[in-house]
Amino acid sequence: MKISKTTPILSVDNIEASLPFWTDVLGYEKTMEVPHNGRLGFVILVKDGLELMLQTHASIRDDLPQIADYFRPGSICLYSDVDSIDAAAAALKDTQVIVPLRTTPYGAQEIWVRNRDGNILGFAQFKS
Repeated sequence: MKISKTTPILSVDNIEASLPFWTDVLGYEKTMEVPHNGRLGFVILVKDGLELMLQTHASIRDDLPQIADYFRPGSICLYSDVDSIDAAAAALKDTQVIVPLRTTPYGAQEIWVRNRDGNILGFAQFKS
Protein backbone atom coordinates (compact mmCIF):
# COMPACT_ATOMS: atom_id res chain seq x y z
CA MET A 1 0.00 0.00 0.00
CA LYS A 2 1.31 3.43 -0.93
CA ILE A 3 0.13 6.43 1.11
CA SER A 4 0.22 9.53 -1.08
CA LYS A 5 -1.08 12.07 1.43
CA THR A 6 -2.10 12.23 5.09
CA THR A 7 -4.31 15.07 6.30
CA PRO A 8 -5.28 15.83 9.89
CA ILE A 9 -8.99 16.25 10.60
CA LEU A 10 -9.73 18.38 13.67
CA SER A 11 -13.04 17.84 15.43
CA VAL A 12 -14.64 21.15 16.43
CA ASP A 13 -17.91 22.32 17.94
CA ASN A 14 -18.44 25.19 15.50
CA ILE A 15 -16.53 25.77 12.27
CA GLU A 16 -17.66 29.37 11.85
CA ALA A 17 -16.17 30.20 15.26
CA SER A 18 -12.97 28.26 14.51
CA LEU A 19 -12.26 29.64 11.03
CA PRO A 20 -10.89 33.09 11.98
CA PHE A 21 -7.99 31.48 13.83
CA TRP A 22 -7.06 29.35 10.84
CA THR A 23 -7.71 31.95 8.10
CA ASP A 24 -6.95 35.32 9.72
CA VAL A 25 -4.27 34.36 12.24
CA LEU A 26 -2.48 31.50 10.45
CA GLY A 27 -3.29 32.42 6.84
CA TYR A 28 -4.96 29.23 5.65
CA GLU A 29 -7.41 29.48 2.74
CA LYS A 30 -10.74 27.65 2.74
CA THR A 31 -10.92 25.62 -0.48
CA MET A 32 -13.99 23.49 0.14
CA GLU A 33 -16.96 23.52 2.46
CA VAL A 34 -19.82 21.13 3.13
CA PRO A 35 -22.95 22.34 4.89
CA HIS A 36 -24.58 20.42 7.70
CA ASN A 37 -27.93 21.35 9.26
CA GLY A 38 -27.78 24.98 8.10
CA ARG A 39 -24.17 25.58 9.20
CA LEU A 40 -20.75 24.49 8.04
CA GLY A 41 -20.14 20.83 8.81
CA PHE A 42 -16.80 20.33 7.11
CA VAL A 43 -14.10 22.46 5.48
CA ILE A 44 -10.75 21.91 3.83
CA LEU A 45 -8.06 24.51 4.50
CA VAL A 46 -4.74 24.87 2.63
CA LYS A 47 -1.58 26.88 3.06
CA ASP A 48 1.82 26.51 1.41
CA GLY A 49 0.99 23.05 0.07
CA LEU A 50 -0.30 21.84 3.44
CA GLU A 51 -3.87 20.74 4.03
CA LEU A 52 -6.03 20.27 7.08
CA MET A 53 -9.72 19.63 7.60
CA LEU A 54 -12.18 20.82 10.22
CA GLN A 55 -15.36 18.85 10.87
CA THR A 56 -18.03 19.48 13.46
CA HIS A 57 -18.78 16.76 15.94
CA ALA A 58 -22.45 16.91 14.88
CA SER A 59 -21.43 16.21 11.27
CA ILE A 60 -19.15 13.37 12.38
CA ARG A 61 -22.00 11.89 14.43
CA ASP A 62 -24.30 11.92 11.39
CA ASP A 63 -21.75 10.74 8.80
CA LEU A 64 -19.64 8.31 10.84
CA PRO A 65 -21.50 7.50 14.06
CA GLN A 66 -19.13 4.59 14.69
CA ILE A 67 -16.22 6.97 15.36
CA ALA A 68 -18.14 9.78 17.10
CA ASP A 69 -17.47 8.43 20.60
CA TYR A 70 -13.71 8.40 19.93
CA PHE A 71 -13.46 11.56 17.82
CA ARG A 72 -14.79 14.42 19.95
CA PRO A 73 -14.13 18.18 19.79
CA GLY A 74 -10.50 18.91 20.58
CA SER A 75 -9.26 15.66 19.08
CA ILE A 76 -7.52 14.92 15.79
CA CYS A 77 -7.67 11.97 13.46
CA LEU A 78 -5.62 11.29 10.35
CA TYR A 79 -7.05 10.76 6.87
CA SER A 80 -4.73 9.08 4.35
CA ASP A 81 -5.10 8.73 0.60
CA VAL A 82 -3.89 5.34 -0.58
CA ASP A 83 -3.33 3.79 -4.00
CA SER A 84 -5.25 0.61 -3.09
CA ILE A 85 -8.00 0.39 -0.50
CA ASP A 86 -7.82 -3.41 -0.76
CA ALA A 87 -4.12 -3.36 0.15
CA ALA A 88 -4.88 -0.96 3.02
CA ALA A 89 -7.65 -3.22 4.33
CA ALA A 90 -5.32 -6.22 4.15
CA ALA A 91 -2.55 -4.34 5.98
CA LEU A 92 -5.04 -3.28 8.68
CA LYS A 93 -6.54 -6.75 9.20
CA ASP A 94 -5.25 -6.97 12.78
CA THR A 95 -6.38 -3.43 13.67
CA GLN A 96 -9.76 -2.60 15.22
CA VAL A 97 -11.98 -1.72 12.26
CA ILE A 98 -14.56 0.85 13.30
CA VAL A 99 -16.08 1.55 9.87
CA PRO A 100 -15.71 -1.30 7.38
CA LEU A 101 -15.11 -0.60 3.71
CA ARG A 102 -17.67 1.86 2.39
CA THR A 103 -18.16 4.05 -0.66
CA THR A 104 -18.85 7.69 0.13
CA PRO A 105 -21.15 10.09 -1.75
CA TYR A 106 -18.03 11.90 -2.97
CA GLY A 107 -16.68 8.73 -4.60
CA ALA A 108 -14.05 7.54 -2.16
CA GLN A 109 -13.75 4.01 -0.89
CA GLU A 110 -12.86 4.27 2.80
CA ILE A 111 -12.05 2.22 5.84
CA TRP A 112 -11.75 3.65 9.38
CA VAL A 113 -9.76 2.02 12.17
CA ARG A 114 -8.69 2.63 15.75
CA ASN A 115 -5.10 1.66 16.43
CA ARG A 116 -3.73 0.17 19.64
CA ASP A 117 -3.08 3.66 21.05
CA GLY A 118 -6.67 4.76 20.46
CA ASN A 119 -5.97 6.96 17.43
CA ILE A 120 -8.62 7.14 14.71
CA LEU A 121 -7.26 6.67 11.19
CA GLY A 122 -9.17 6.83 7.92
CA PHE A 123 -7.83 5.42 4.66
CA ALA A 124 -9.33 6.30 1.28
CA GLN A 125 -8.89 5.46 -2.34
CA PHE A 126 -10.37 7.96 -4.78
CA LYS A 127 -11.42 6.81 -8.23
CA SER A 128 -9.45 8.52 -10.95
